[in-house]
Amino acid sequence: MDVHAPPGLPEEHPLELPGRGTTSYRRAGIEGAPTLVLLHGWTATSGLNWFTSFPALSGSFDVVAIDHRGHGRGIRSRQRFRLADCADDVVALADALGIDRFVPVGYSMGGPVAQLVWRRHPDRVRGLVLCATSRYFVGGRPGERAAGPMLGLAALAARATPARWHRALGDRFAAARYDETELGLWARQQVSLNDPRMVFEAGQALAAFSSREWIGEIDVPTAVLVTELDTVVPPRRQRAMAAAIDGAVTHPVAGDHGVCALEPDAFVPVLERACTEVTSRAPAPGPRAG
Repeated sequence: MDVHAPPGLPEEHPLELPGRGTTSYRRAGIEGAPTLVLLHGWTATSGLNWFTSFPALSGSFDVVAIDHRGHGRGIRSRQRFRLADCADDVVALADALGIDRFVPVGYSMGGPVAQLVWRRHPDRVRGLVLCATSRYFVGGRPGERAAGPMLGLAALAARATPARWHRALGDRFAAARYDETELGLWARQQVSLNDPRMVFEAGQALAAFSSREWIGEIDVPTAVLVTELDTVVPPRRQRAMAAAIDGAVTHPVAGDHGVCALEPDAFVPVLERACTEVTSRAPAPGPRAG
């Protein structure tokens, strides 16, 4: 059965990043407009996370989205998954596409990737838009402390099993998570592309992440979209992240963690306003030093 992508979602393209591997990206929008680089969440893909956002954003911006390592058609590697590598992949993609400065727009796991893009490559970042995300993901809530070790064990088990088992596991996960509608079948197809071992390792990396020691150094215009009904990333952590960044503007969104895909009318207009606000505050790109 042919499964069609939602309308308005740009086609994905493979791209070899020298010395890193082959990734996949989507691009649409206005040439010469401020560039947004959309960074998706854990277990998602660029298409699944951002399919509702592309049509609105591409009317005002140059919009690029990447599949992170192990997700969708992102880079495959036997090396252990690191969020820092994802951040460097983003800059390598920008280099390959001839993009100088840009605004990382990070959702959930994409938030740490965006923060690390700024920390590791500050001369490339015009501003930040952080959505449904935090400075850290494991705190004192029941079950949180066990998440990292459990995902680590799962990743070790996945390394020891044949690739065909990984595909079967991905198919079962997708079938259990999405319904039989055309959109649900497309979402299943997207998630089934993930590499389970790398996704488990990504979850472990996310559980170990913390930017609390340095997030206060961020010196670019920043917007934080707080998903006020979030049951995955507590809204208080999202607001604490915003408070830690000098000058960050908070934009409340009336929705849970999946609002970007499930309730676009609540999410997309707020995202569009936040991106417009950040790019209006950011200095126009000029030549970089060196």
